[in-house]
Amino acid sequence: MFNFFRDLFRQKKSEHVPASAVVETAPLPEEQLQLVEQPKVKIAPPHLLVGIAQSVGMQRDHNEDTLFTMNAILADGGNDLPFGIFIIADGMGGHLNGEVASGSAARALGEYLLTHFYIPILTGKSPFENESIHEIMEGGVREAPRSVVVNAPGGGTTLTAALVIGDQVTIYHVGDYRAYFVFPDGRVEVITQDHSLVRRLQDLGQIDEKEASIHPQRNVLYRALGQSEPFRPVINTHTLPETGCLLLCSDGLWGSVSDLDIFDIIRSETNLSVACHKLVEAANAAGGPDNISAILVQYLS
Repeated sequence: MFNFFRDLFRQKKSEHVPASAVVETAPLPEEQLQLVEQPKVKIAPPHLLVGIAQSVGMQRDHNEDTLFTMNAILADGGNDLPFGIFIIADGMGGHLNGEVASGSAARALGEYLLTHFYIPILTGKSPFENESIHEIMEGGVREAPRSVVVNAPGGGTTLTAALVIGDQVTIYHVGDYRAYFVFPDGRVEVITQDHSLVRRLQDLGQIDEKEASIHPQRNVLYRALGQSEPFRPVINTHTLPETGCLLLCSDGLWGSVSDLDIFDIIRSETNLSVACHKLVEAANAAGGPDNISAILVQYLS
């Protein structure tokens, strides 16, 4: 049943982000290098490990973030591939119905992907008979802003979504919530591009990273669901890092906790749920200026 997954991705290569979007942490100490170099244990059937955590933060009185996770495996002893849907969204502060906007967008996209991807697999059909994986994701992305307009008029939301099939992940992103790859050798790589004013100013060379971190308009977005003119979504497919993980997170996390600390926390925990909660705790310890959400996904094979 899952041969079509392998055929689908055999010819596909991960799309790379610019070098400026890659952040490398300090070299690993000797004891962590030894952990990285340990012999790989074969996992059968391959599957996904998932952790989540969320907090309102220390300076907000309500939560406008929405998380959605679903992961499963249909193992028949021959073609065993796990698959999952992971979504993180943030209702835009200062707009009406922010929490309704994020919830509506996440539900609409989640329902679409379940209907057009998950259900066909369970019924023994290929979800790719008439559409590619990118077209399925794009169809769901069209539904999300419609739901925001209907259910939260005047509201808006960021949204970062990941559709995982085996060791392949297809990412859709709008706003300033991020997706990262965290590698066992210490690299923390951003695989999304912030749709924010300060990111654009950085790309134009008008400000540097330090200036961006304290810019008075650092939270201003130029693209969000329900708030801007329709735009063609950017959807990319990547290969998940071997023995590493995928991190989806809010600006309440990445804006408060350094990449080095993010890596140290994740690598220090074998339980991804505990790692997520410690990431949230670190953001709150740094002041918790915004809602904080995190999803960690690891592919084991």
